[in-house]
Amino acid sequence: MSEKNELISKLKQRREPVAVVGLGYVGLPFAVVLAEAGYEVIGIDLNPDKIARLNQGISYIQDIPDERLEAVVESGNLRATADYQEIEAVSAVSICVPTPLNKTGDPDLSYIVTAAGDMLPHLHPGMILILTSTTYPGSTREIVLPMLAEHDWLELGVNFFLAFSPERVDPGREDWTTYNTPRVVGGITPEGTEVGTAFLREALETVIPVSSAEVAEMSKLLENTFRMINIGLVNEMALMCDRLGVNVWEVIEAAATKPFGFMKFTPGPGLGGHCIPIDPIYLSWKLRSLQYHTRFIDLAAEINSNMPRFVIRQIQDALNHQELPLKGSDILILGAAYKPDIDDLRESPALDVIDLLLEKGAQVTFHDPYIRSITHQGWELTRIDPLQESVSSADCVVVITDHSAYDYLEIAEHANCLVDTRNALGSRGIQGEHIFPI
Repeated sequence: MSEKNELISKLKQRREPVAVVGLGYVGLPFAVVLAEAGYEVIGIDLNPDKIARLNQGISYIQDIPDERLEAVVESGNLRATADYQEIEAVSAVSICVPTPLNKTGDPDLSYIVTAAGDMLPHLHPGMILILTSTTYPGSTREIVLPMLAEHDWLELGVNFFLAFSPERVDPGREDWTTYNTPRVVGGITPEGTEVGTAFLREALETVIPVSSAEVAEMSKLLENTFRMINIGLVNEMALMCDRLGVNVWEVIEAAATKPFGFMKFTPGPGLGGHCIPIDPIYLSWKLRSLQYHTRFIDLAAEINSNMPRFVIRQIQDALNHQELPLKGSDILILGAAYKPDIDDLRESPALDVIDLLLEKGAQVTFHDPYIRSITHQGWELTRIDPLQESVSSADCVVVITDHSAYDYLEIAEHANCLVDTRNALGSRGIQGEHIFPI
């Protein structure tokens, strides 16, 4: 039996442990799904608090309830450690570390390089390494593959396998989860694709093999570039409708009645989350090195990044109706997470809106049922309670995140003026002269 087929057999029979490196929003749910599929999973993370909580069955990720985590920990199928030496016993490793942008807006792949470097001495024949962290096309081949060259025993596609399989996590969703969201996988070699597909199909509902790691890398960037550009389009539509005195939300609902040829996107105060604001920038950065200008991406990024400033202008206009200046006014931000009903602050437009309000001298408070405090760019805010009194006392309430826990009718009744960046009130039929939708 070839080493490839022997590895596939080991993975299908769960004869050896597997490892997940990085136990955040992507890594922990994936580790739990693998454990629920019967694998012995070793989670590796350098955060001692995460390790301690995970080994006690206490979740720090909203999508993984304590009961679900506790079940796989108590069964012995999942444990956490900071020791990369544990990789010497596993047959598969998935790298799920963050890939943010650095201060200059360029891709920061240092987490991938560090994780790969830390595990490098412990890699061995008869295993597969799968990069899951989102990155630019070619990075698996250009960054991870050369690091493996220090092992003279390694024969890629024969006794060691390397693949890319992008995460598609959408925090807070219950219909599409880590388990049932189709997963793409592409190997550096055809054998890498074959082994990666066989492994992932043991734990995930649907796995789609593609011809190369580059195709898998590019597919993830296309998904989120598509969304980013269409959000940019509808955000510009909001700007145009504002100039024309037309209700953009009514325009969108009217257009959405067409049963074909139209996909509904909605405007907002800016982009949030780890994927949509960041993934297209990875693609744009890569193409610049090839002397190609990604015009659609750059234009959409410009429009989306200016939406927080548009929100500030709307707040100023709303305050003008009360003959109040922005400077010194009490502004209450409702919802700080980047999307409804989660506790994720990554790249949230609320942070940019608060930054701008503070720069202009406003007195800013915030409320979010899922977030207790925010620290960002030298300022720190603690959630204000009780909500009703805060709404009544604020000069202007600004809805940034449409959390379903909010009683918008009661909020509208007590607010002096309200800027609604998400159509949270309009979609519920709540109107008033003191309510200003974008």
